[in-house]
Amino acid sequence: MKRICIMLLIACSAITTISADSSAATPQKKPEAVIAMLNSIIKNFGQASDQVYSVSRNPNTNQIEYSIKITKFVANVKSGSLTLNLASINTPFTKDEPLSYQTLHLTPGSTEMFALGVFIEQGQSKQYSLRTNPNQEMWLMCCKNPDNPQLRDAYAIVWELSVDQLQAIGTVYMITSLRPDVYMKNMSSAGLLSDNPNTFTIDGRVGFDLTDSLYVVYMADTAEELDRVGDNDYVATMPVVNKRFSFSVQLDKPKVGRIRTVMPDGSLCHLWTNLDFVPGETYRITTHNGYYDEDRDYERRVGRLSGKSLLNGPQIQGIDDQLQIEDTIPVYIEDTIPVYNGEDFHVVETGSKDEWRNSLGFNKIAQLEMQASVIEMNEKRIKAAYQEVKQELDGMRSGYRIEMAFQEILKQNKELDKKYQSFLRTVKAFGLPSCELPELYQIILKFHTDQNKALSDFYKTYGHYTKSARKTQQYVNKQLEKYIKEMEKNALD
Repeated sequence: MKRICIMLLIACSAITTISADSSAATPQKKPEAVIAMLNSIIKNFGQASDQVYSVSRNPNTNQIEYSIKITKFVANVKSGSLTLNLASINTPFTKDEPLSYQTLHLTPGSTEMFALGVFIEQGQSKQYSLRTNPNQEMWLMCCKNPDNPQLRDAYAIVWELSVDQLQAIGTVYMITSLRPDVYMKNMSSAGLLSDNPNTFTIDGRVGFDLTDSLYVVYMADTAEELDRVGDNDYVATMPVVNKRFSFSVQLDKPKVGRIRTVMPDGSLCHLWTNLDFVPGETYRITTHNGYYDEDRDYERRVGRLSGKSLLNGPQIQGIDDQLQIEDTIPVYIEDTIPVYNGEDFHVVETGSKDEWRNSLGFNKIAQLEMQASVIEMNEKRIKAAYQEVKQELDGMRSGYRIEMAFQEILKQNKELDKKYQSFLRTVKAFGLPSCELPELYQIILKFHTDQNKALSDFYKTYGHYTKSARKTQQYVNKQLEKYIKEMEKNALD
């Protein structure tokens, strides 16, 4: 009997191992519910005269290298022999969400636009503008292709209601292409991201206030030649992957270069950024709406402030002379002003020695520190309330406790806004250099952006917004828009 039990245990162990191996070998399934829903919309409401259909296969293996299927549709939503239930579109996306590595839902009113980068092969990519105005609703799902894990399958639907609210007018996207990370790896393997000592590299990040997905790079020997390059004479593209972009090139001597944004409609931004391209150096840049965070150490060592620059004009420049922005890199002399770093306000070196030592004394610094302390207290209360929500989600999920926590978050946010405004008025009154204002606004925007993410995570986990959570989400979005506008206005003043 004992021997039989041992044999059974061995057999069960073997079965378990085989089952695990079999499961591991099973390829990822396609999001069948999403595919069926999109195909149904194409079949019933698709506009046959307004389609894009392009498929490329490897001539040797017959495997798909990329596939682009785009169909516009017009559907009745109120009445008619055939109507589209817009509320049912979310069900397939939420059902198939476990099969995806990215799912995105943007509702009407959101100011976020979205463009999808389609990566074909080394140095070749396309740009498709999916969501182009705040009236549109969009669902997007990205999955690994089950037949070729190096490929990405992107499924999306975007629509908006007609003026009379009787029809939905939109587009369905079903696109297969290289995964963005594979594209970047191929770029690296090709030597475009090599560690050669003569390599110049751009290490870029996209700021919180942008949704850019593609940049182009120009290069020339002199500033005069760079000014003569045509729009289509770029040397490489820089697709944005996880808010990061990069470019590398091997140089035998310093050159000059230009970075330019490709807009969602495929046009080029009227502003660009000129940089010195120096062999063996890396320029670290963060792009923003109308300005960028420059690499000050780079500029001092080998760039504009080093006396070695090949550039002889503005760093950020527009095609239209009226849009030109003069060089604004500040030269800092030792001095101190209070600056908020996300946790508390502290003293950092900045500003003009003569201006700030004459304008800021002990009393003014004490006043700013007191205001900063009150701001920090408000922010801690907000963070603590979000922590209460998280604990409820991990525990009993009491709807009452969650609602009370979001009421507190909303209340504290309104109080915080008054204190932010008071602090900004104070530093302006004390003569804070205008070049330092964007940093303060960035910190305020980051705090609201982090809240926006926490609210989105709550929705994904809980399944819906409570009444107060919805009010909080709307308030946080309004604050983001408000402070972005304030920052842009101050940049122009």
